[in-house]
Amino acid sequence: MSEHAHGAPAHPRLQHHFDSLEQQKESSVLGMWTFLVTEIMFFGGLFLVYAVYRVLYPGSFAVASRELDIPLGLINTIVLIGSSFTMAMGVHAAALGRRRAAAVWLISTAILGLVFLGVKVGEYQHKFEHHLVPGAHFAPDHIPVEHHRGAEAYFSLYFAMTGLHATHMIIGIPILLLLAVQAYRGAFSRSYSTPVEMFGLYWHFVDIIWIFLFPLLYLIDPSRHH
Repeated sequence: MSEHAHGAPAHPRLQHHFDSLEQQKESSVLGMWTFLVTEIMFFGGLFLVYAVYRVLYPGSFAVASRELDIPLGLINTIVLIGSSFTMAMGVHAAALGRRRAAAVWLISTAILGLVFLGVKVGEYQHKFEHHLVPGAHFAPDHIPVEHHRGAEAYFSLYFAMTGLHATHMIIGIPILLLLAVQAYRGAFSRSYSTPVEMFGLYWHFVDIIWIFLFPLLYLIDPSRHH
């Protein structure tokens, strides 16, 4: 076991280049927020491209959005909001050292993430079956020819934005399961639960991105709401 400069035993989770758990956590928080800022810039670029093309092809975007299933998008929105709740409960349980509860909440979050991805796979399959994937085989049956150019731009952004979002979830789910195993083994306590807290920030960020994607991609045709 490592020791502080004054000879007192250090916490087993304290890395040698930090003086205290508090300093270590502050560094972790700074690192995670720096990472999330780069993620915001990454997604922000896509949102900017979306804004430009939506201005260029407003009618085509509205027509193309009719190919999306609003009820499925709404279900996935509810699923992700639920996963934010279970993630918050997991962070809370880990901070209290409740190892079984923390593991259950984290596994529940992973399950909800898998449900989201399962629904998204079904949506992607529909796009492939109806030739809505941009490229040489883009040949939508229900979109007028005059809207094909704008619709292809729309679906290019749809796959880029939802695909990048889904990739973040695919990366996050194994980490959730690893944290659940660590929580069950008693790795987290009242004095140390930083990994779960930092991952909680990541997961909430991914959920917030979807909250923007859902209306921007699914709810842009006013005629569908009457």
